[in-house]
Amino acid sequence: MDLCAAPGGKTTDLAASLREACGSGFVLVANEVMKARVGVLDDNVARWGDPCVVVTNADPAAFARMEGWFDIIVADVPCSGEGMFRKDPRAREEWSPAVVDLCAARQRRILADVWPALREGGYLLYSTCTYEAAENDDNLAWAAEELGGEILSPEDIFTGYGVRRTPHGHLLEAGVVPGEGQWAGVLRKTAPQRTAARADLTTLHPLRQGLRKGEAKGKDFLPDPDYALSIEFDSKEYPAADVDLQTALRFLHRDALVLPQAAPGYNVITYLGHPLGFVKNIGARCNNLLPKARRILMDI
Repeated sequence: MDLCAAPGGKTTDLAASLREACGSGFVLVANEVMKARVGVLDDNVARWGDPCVVVTNADPAAFARMEGWFDIIVADVPCSGEGMFRKDPRAREEWSPAVVDLCAARQRRILADVWPALREGGYLLYSTCTYEAAENDDNLAWAAEELGGEILSPEDIFTGYGVRRTPHGHLLEAGVVPGEGQWAGVLRKTAPQRTAARADLTTLHPLRQGLRKGEAKGKDFLPDPDYALSIEFDSKEYPAADVDLQTALRFLHRDALVLPQAAPGYNVITYLGHPLGFVKNIGARCNNLLPKARRILMDI
């Protein structure tokens, strides 16, 4: 599980690594508690196109009843944001010692809430974008003591990039490494699992789960826009209209297209053979089925 997943960079990277290692034999849950941010996460997961990724919008406490469900939990938790000071003036303006204390307490609550969902022997990858020990090393040590875990000692494997060791993890400092500030550490769960998992993902009402090809609309079958982006898309199911760059951009701008050579009905728009989405050719024009929220906003 990617517990605090929006906007989706960690999720897509994890999905790529898991698919390389496991084929389709994995489930990756990408969760985002903030409703204002989960839509961006869902769109990015759709664009990535891996049906083994599930998107949820739940508080960490909701996962507690899924006892022992996850082998790995990645928790990139909300923090005081010191690692963003270089590029974000607002992060500097909002920082205070009180914010550090508030964030440290919130992080402990998040870890305690989600801890039952991690199986015995599973791994918690804990990270923040701050330099505060109270939110980093101290909280990982707290989790090991209070929740039942073994801290994995950091290794000198990233020193060439400017990453330095801390007592329980690795610290990236903006200005020293080519990027923003980050801290990460790893905890292996030693606390025994009390029961088998008592719930499944459907109880969390996922926004996205599995492969969705479309839905019946009267006598018609309307293809799901995300199906064209899926790695399991079957190119034999729909005629393809391979277009030039300008037409591809107009499609992504959600313009109506005129494609005289396209077959009647639903077509998949492709550029250099890569599916972009669906149109419905009604003769004089093609209705663009790209979701409105994903259209390119700049003028094409």
